[in-house]
Amino acid sequence: MVWDPKDPWSKKSDPLEDALKQAQSQFKNLMPSFGNLMPSSGFRNIVVAGFFIFLAWQCVFIIAPDEEGVVKRFGVPVRTVEPGPHVKIPLAESVMQPKVQKLHRVEVGFRTDRQGRQQMLAQEALMLTGDMNILAVQFIVQYKIKESSNYLFNVADITETIGKAAEASMREVVGKGKIDEALTTGKAQIQLDTQVLLQSLLDQYQGGVQVAAIQLQDVSPPEAVAAAFKDVTNAKEDREKLINQSQSYRNDILPKAQGEAAQVVNQAKGNAQARVDRAQGEANRFVATLKEYNQSKDIISKRIYIETMEEILPNIEKIIIDGKAAERMLPYLPLDRHKPRTGTTGEGQNP
Repeated sequence: MVWDPKDPWSKKSDPLEDALKQAQSQFKNLMPSFGNLMPSSGFRNIVVAGFFIFLAWQCVFIIAPDEEGVVKRFGVPVRTVEPGPHVKIPLAESVMQPKVQKLHRVEVGFRTDRQGRQQMLAQEALMLTGDMNILAVQFIVQYKIKESSNYLFNVADITETIGKAAEASMREVVGKGKIDEALTTGKAQIQLDTQVLLQSLLDQYQGGVQVAAIQLQDVSPPEAVAAAFKDVTNAKEDREKLINQSQSYRNDILPKAQGEAAQVVNQAKGNAQARVDRAQGEANRFVATLKEYNQSKDIISKRIYIETMEEILPNIEKIIIDGKAAERMLPYLPLDRHKPRTGTTGEGQNP
């Protein structure tokens, strides 16, 4: 026995069954001949339900968060829609859903196989520099979809177009520079200039893409002259190394010499200033002494005499005789003390 979810005692009709019956009647009116071909009402119900399910499936579509929908009506783009559920005319409209948030990649000058191995394409990679040298340049173009409609319909093969335009842009930028810049310090500027030039070309083509970055993978001379380029590079590195060492030695010695010179100059200035100050002080003291001397010459003379005697008398032998006793005695002359030493001749002695 099949379980029936409807209430057997309820006399109300089922809304779903009423809708199906109404759809069947309308379908019969539209296609009476087709209705006569149906063998049974159950089969007709299944066909009608499938038809409506097919219509609903054709009407509704969903755009993912990283996509943008481009609706075409009979092959002609009519509108773009944002992420989320949307409705379209069944059978007349179709939807393309490019991934606008994805970072797409184009390889120029090389190709990467499924095993991850890279192989250089000489036809794309070999480029001529401004100083008439040949370089093998391999790089990657990363871009995003900016306008889905232009990206899908304005250019026949947008990936190949981006690759060719990137190759042309890189050749123009490399052709304006020198080989040393491309091999050493000019890579960042080459990437930036190529990105700007490529974006301007794609905007002229109305390709609907935004160039996110240009990344140089390898910039090297061709294999035929790689050894010679390596020798030149090593020589330049040695030259830079010697220059850096000499500059380092100069930066070490020069400040020391400058410091020592400044120290000598400052000491000389200090000594000169000290002598000037000392001479100035002595002159001032002499002037002050002279001034006092002019005011009391007798006192100053006696003082000078006394100070001089104080310096002289302690160093000589003295004999003090009273004045009265000196009148009655012979002059005292210690000749033995003035006797010259053996082997020497006294000053003023006769031969």
